[in-house]
Amino acid sequence: METDSRKRLVIGIQGAVQGVGFRPFVYRLATTLGLAGMVKNTVAGVSIELEGPTETLAKFLSAIETEKPPLAHIRKLEYRYADPKGYRGFTISQSESAAEKRALILPDIATCRDCLAEIRDPKNRRYRYPFTNCTNCGPRFSIITALPYDRPNTTMTAFSMCDDCRDEYENPTDRRYHAQPIACPACGPKVELWNDQGKIESDGDEAIARSVELIERGMVLAIKGLGGFHLIVNAADDDAVKKLRRRKKRPDKPFAMMFPSLDTIKAICEVSPDEQRILDSPQAPIVLLNRRADPAADSIVSPAVAPSCKYLGIMLPYTPLHHILLERLQKPIVATSGNLSDEPICIDEKKAVIRLAGVADYYLVHNRRISHHVDDSVVGMVCGKPQVLRRARGFAPLPITVGDQTQTVLAVGGHLKNTVAMAVADNVFISQHIGDLETEETAETFAAVIADLGGLYGAAPEVIACDMHPEYISTNYARKKAGIIREVQHHYAHILSCMAENGISPPCLGVCWDGTGYGIDKTIWGGEFLIIDENDFRRLACFHRFKLPGGEKAVREPRRAAVGALYEIYGPDVFEQTELPPIMSFTNLEKINLARMLEAGVNSPLTSSVGRLFDAAASLCNLRQICTFEGQAAIELEYAIAGGRKDPGYELPITRNMVPITIDWRPLFMQLIADYQTGVPTGEIAARFHNALAKSIVAIARIADLPNVVLSGGCFQNRYLSEAAIDLLQKAGFRAWWHRQIPPNDGGISLGQAIAAQRYLSGRP
Repeated sequence: METDSRKRLVIGIQGAVQGVGFRPFVYRLATTLGLAGMVKNTVAGVSIELEGPTETLAKFLSAIETEKPPLAHIRKLEYRYADPKGYRGFTISQSESAAEKRALILPDIATCRDCLAEIRDPKNRRYRYPFTNCTNCGPRFSIITALPYDRPNTTMTAFSMCDDCRDEYENPTDRRYHAQPIACPACGPKVELWNDQGKIESDGDEAIARSVELIERGMVLAIKGLGGFHLIVNAADDDAVKKLRRRKKRPDKPFAMMFPSLDTIKAICEVSPDEQRILDSPQAPIVLLNRRADPAADSIVSPAVAPSCKYLGIMLPYTPLHHILLERLQKPIVATSGNLSDEPICIDEKKAVIRLAGVADYYLVHNRRISHHVDDSVVGMVCGKPQVLRRARGFAPLPITVGDQTQTVLAVGGHLKNTVAMAVADNVFISQHIGDLETEETAETFAAVIADLGGLYGAAPEVIACDMHPEYISTNYARKKAGIIREVQHHYAHILSCMAENGISPPCLGVCWDGTGYGIDKTIWGGEFLIIDENDFRRLACFHRFKLPGGEKAVREPRRAAVGALYEIYGPDVFEQTELPPIMSFTNLEKINLARMLEAGVNSPLTSSVGRLFDAAASLCNLRQICTFEGQAAIELEYAIAGGRKDPGYELPITRNMVPITIDWRPLFMQLIADYQTGVPTGEIAARFHNALAKSIVAIARIADLPNVVLSGGCFQNRYLSEAAIDLLQKAGFRAWWHRQIPPNDGGISLGQAIAAQRYLSGRP
């Protein structure tokens, strides 16, 4: 007969608790404490029932949080006591697959140290096996097809476990207990080396050894990894790097690299303890590191990898395949996305042979199907803290938790660096990086990701949020759907995104600077100061507007932004300033056409964009007249900063009697031109330009007189600008907030759109 002290404890847990060894942890803890009951995965997370003495149940509750697996994250734990059912022993029960799906899907996780030791041990049965994993590492999001996260709901369902793997999988004391991607050489995926026609040349360990030889010979390899293909060459081979640039049609944009070890990274880059921690973390992203000023570094990495760049994008191996390859090669490789410019990353080997024809010489492939494409994430540092610049592998699709939402919202993001988001209950699930919606292939991927996101969570959106820009592919997608459509102003979405990830409540001042965003007055915004209140936003201030001759063409040609800015200063006499670099870069016929466009206002939209002011400044300093990738001119202007860091900067007058308040950049440009013409070093000019912009933020913050200032938009990918602004704001007594988990660029606006739509649904515009 049960005593009154014996109770049943019912626990429901939500968070990252599937695929991280949580159930075996519960099993071991319960059996150690002598408790009976069961644990199972559910579509919401994990459900636990325990029976035993009340004081022992209390010990279990306390140990869950303090002793949980390292990759587990408990977001919500609810429990109640009930009468005992009479459990005998403790079991791990079959997972639930019905009801509302609210479990968190874990991102793909870098190889753990235990698995790495196994693939390096000649006596281990997984020696040099490229698909070794356990509950603490390996593929998750890239292989899942449905919730809950069990093997039949992954692409590993195609591989039947051998007896040895089955024993590990079913043993609650083994670290591979219910590791859904479990595999070994006897029963798991295999690698093959294909030639450029898709014919098998070798397989297994021989295929990897042959791949190393080909890389050393200067060949371009397309390697199928965790979430898609990489294009790989020897990073020290100048000819191979230049060949990859020609074939991929990527003349200047820096390539990411993968290094064999931290020691090899430190030979070429400065690595702080925080940067080292990020490099070696379970997320293992690309980290932007300061390049050492050492001529000897050219023998380690070709100058063609990242021409004229202050930072190098570097990651460590994060799958067994990468570890095996790099340990044999013992030198860094270029590891750039396996695609052509403006196309999504390839994930299927047969399609890769077609899409990468003429780019790759050979293909190192495997037969584990990729369910969801996942690019490498990119992380930079701001004020000594990591800032995600591209959110994909290791981070997506973990959500941002917000207040309880009333309805399910799909947010379709913007046009560049697109992501989509789904708001379900109190979570906003943000997709992996999709890319620029410039091609048919990317548009198809965009639609597929939306279908995948809804399918995984069994969620049908009741509202679709999109950008206001009438020509965005994402906006047109939303407009074609039935139901409630909520168009959200671009910069408002940016600020709401940063507020959501930082848990900031209104009112606050939002500072959003970027290249392009459709304004409510149908002009191009991009230098915005918005007051965010409980109900809406108000445009407090912006930069003086100017014309962009050529419209979209001006985004690719900083000299056009410069001509538009100069036209505001000199008027029709602008082309008489023949000694200025942007004017000198045009032919006489081009100058005539530009003059006509500006005077008539034809194809010369008005903009307040700080991104275009960066372009104009870079052009006037003769750093860049035509770009080959987005943001190139602004990046080069930041990298030019050397001396003059403490210079107070140029003057930026503020006109307070206008609505909105206007910041007049024209005196700044007159000073910049004078400095350029008198031979002031470009580094000092660049520093003065950046410092002036940072000071303007504090000036408007004083006018707004709100304690919280939120920074968002692509311009705040600029580390120098961000740190200068944050420093000045804090010294002036304000609390500065910036992005860390969500990109400051357009990769973050889907989150803001979802928040704006929920504001609308709750009666706040």
